[in-house]
Amino acid sequence: KPPRLRLIKSLTLIVLFGKITESLYYQGGENTDILIFTIGLYIFTSINRNLIDMELQTQRLLLRPWQEDDADELYKYAKDLQVGPAAGWPVHTSVENSREIIRTVLSAVETYAVVLKQTCKPVGSIGLMIGRQSNIGLPDNECEVGYWIGVPYWGQGLIPEAVRELQHRAFEVLGMQKMWAGYFDGNEKSKRVQEKCGFKYMFTKCNVSSQLVGELRTEHITCLTKMEWLTSK
Repeated sequence: KPPRLRLIKSLTLIVLFGKITESLYYQGGENTDILIFTIGLYIFTSINRNLIDMELQTQRLLLRPWQEDDADELYKYAKDLQVGPAAGWPVHTSVENSREIIRTVLSAVETYAVVLKQTCKPVGSIGLMIGRQSNIGLPDNECEVGYWIGVPYWGQGLIPEAVRELQHRAFEVLGMQKMWAGYFDGNEKSKRVQEKCGFKYMFTKCNVSSQLVGELRTEHITCLTKMEWLTSK
């Protein structure tokens, strides 16, 4: 849903809770407090999910939360040896493995499936890790972006398009002051994405552990400030 419709839905739920609470209060009864609490908890959860699970759009892409039904499409691209290992995570071994990754990893807040509008199917992933969720340890007003896309869609400018949309969200909506990114030594495609999107090299970390057992890597860290982003618009 567009953000405006999500906000209207959330406000409607708040008004509805107020009317239900008022009605139950005047009716009285020994279980009134428990009933009001239960209804309130349900509505709060609905509002929270409604506002957090945003859907963002670019010219060619829809960025939306991952769904378990995406497991087949995720496995199609994440089983490729050219994708995960370059980003520091192991290839997916089955559709069920991909489904579990959706449940445990890709369900994180501000994590989005990169969906082609033309096919309505996910072809990659992108997400923001805010503050302590980041891999490099950041204050609460800074974030790190991570991304990947399936091999058939390399070289089409889709990930830079998605990154720019998340830059807008991070700086204009979430109030971030800096956005960080990183790429492992040799991952030239990720490096080019960051260069295209305005990130500047900051420093290099050696002997960085990854999800690939027994591997230590060299990681190059880049950054874009809100002021730099505003100036480049």
